[in-house]
Amino acid sequence: MSDQERIKDQILGGEAVVGIEFGSTRIKAELITTDNVPAAEGSWEWENRLDNGIWTYSLDDIWKGLQGCYADLAKNVEGRYGVKIHKLAAIGISAMMHGYLAFDSRDQLLVPFRTWRNTITEEAASRLTELFHYNIPQRWSIAHLYQAILNKEPHVRDISFVATLAAYVHWQLTGKKVIGVGDGSGMFPIDMQTGDFDAGMIRKFNELTAGENLGWKLPDIFPRNLKAGEDAGTLTERGAKLLDVSGNLEAGIPMCPPEGDAGTGMVATNSVAKRTGNTSAGTSCFGMIVLEKPLKNVYPEIDLVTTPVGDLVAMAHVNNCTSDLNAWVNIFYEFCGAMGISADRGQLFGILYRKALEGDKDCGGLLDYNYFSGEPISKVNEGRPLFVRTPDAKFNLANFMRVHLYASLSVLKVGMDLLLKNEGVKVDNMMGHGGLFKTKGVGQSILAAALNTPVTCMTTAGEGGAWGIALLAAYMVRGGGLSLAEWLNREVFAGAQGETIAPDPADVKGFDEYIARYTRGLPIEEAAIAGLKE
Repeated sequence: MSDQERIKDQILGGEAVVGIEFGSTRIKAELITTDNVPAAEGSWEWENRLDNGIWTYSLDDIWKGLQGCYADLAKNVEGRYGVKIHKLAAIGISAMMHGYLAFDSRDQLLVPFRTWRNTITEEAASRLTELFHYNIPQRWSIAHLYQAILNKEPHVRDISFVATLAAYVHWQLTGKKVIGVGDGSGMFPIDMQTGDFDAGMIRKFNELTAGENLGWKLPDIFPRNLKAGEDAGTLTERGAKLLDVSGNLEAGIPMCPPEGDAGTGMVATNSVAKRTGNTSAGTSCFGMIVLEKPLKNVYPEIDLVTTPVGDLVAMAHVNNCTSDLNAWVNIFYEFCGAMGISADRGQLFGILYRKALEGDKDCGGLLDYNYFSGEPISKVNEGRPLFVRTPDAKFNLANFMRVHLYASLSVLKVGMDLLLKNEGVKVDNMMGHGGLFKTKGVGQSILAAALNTPVTCMTTAGEGGAWGIALLAAYMVRGGGLSLAEWLNREVFAGAQGETIAPDPADVKGFDEYIARYTRGLPIEEAAIAGLKE
């Protein structure tokens, strides 16, 4: 039997699994069969909007996007395999973590969805970090909730339920107010022993807000945490009609706990076991390591979240990665056009990236800040992209490209050094995924130097979070009693191909020297912000 016929039969037999993830600019769906390999996909483009100073998506945006994405998947399945989707083995929903969706007792949205992108909760985040002795970033749901309390917003007394985007969509599809623990860890700190919201911190928060006469206490208004593999309900008749407006999809399909994009990224890169980690490097960047034990210190630069099974993860989140690098490559593309040379952008990226490997290990005295926006890790509030050099610096093409690659990972290195050097966190291997790694071996070797850790890039790394949540849905119905890490190793990644690059000691030394110069030069960025007002 051909793969085409096998996949068709499994779709007809209801053995396929669908995962859907709400990204910041695209909603994507993946359909997998029993081999856990993507067999079809669908997508829908969308954009957040600034509404009265709040970055948001409307509920109409959410449902129009979900339905459009699923319809695109169904269309592609029918076009490729000649069948309609009626039954599925399981469905999973994932989305951008954090943010604030607050509903009243009639399930009406009280204020527009406040996404992770908003930086309007500084006072609340700072107070809670001090109270809990645990870093609470501004984008976390509890920071948004407490800031609304501090602001005396009238809607607060009417709150019946607070959710993340994934938990909200799952609730509407199943009727269940639950959340995957990885996504839940971006709402409120998780106790590693119980796998639930930290009871001691819950008590402190309730004591802090006791005088507000809110009419509710935590965790009553939060969804219930579930670990990967646990039952999270089934698709209701209403949910089936919400998801598939054609009416073909049947109700009763099991749904896995809704997860955040950090958790699905861990799954898609096989980075859920302790001492594993992954780095996503594209427009923005983050690095995550699954910890063996809690950190000794509290770092505002480091988020603490969990894997989908509740293991503690340290994450450094960086706002700026490849945007400035891409802008410089575009200058070379324009130059080619001015010279009458027809250049392929992909080829141009490859040529310039590989040229960077010929540069001096410390970039020859060049310095670059790729800040299109502010960077909390380096304590810079706004962005002014800067390229700086001294008169005696070695200004050539190789060093110029190398410094822009270094800049793309510099803030990540500053954050990850807190873990690797200050805390002595151990990581056996980092998985690299995202646009920075498309040119074979280049971004990978630069990241290995930045973290002084082996970096692996796999052929499956580009599949992304929709595949990750599809795998979590498949694990729920096909896990067979294995741990998530065991199941991924055996059933998904056993034959996966990839390449590992170990750090070159000379590259490591050069990057460390560069970072020392980069840190000393940060006042230049501050001066540019003060002198070049938008």
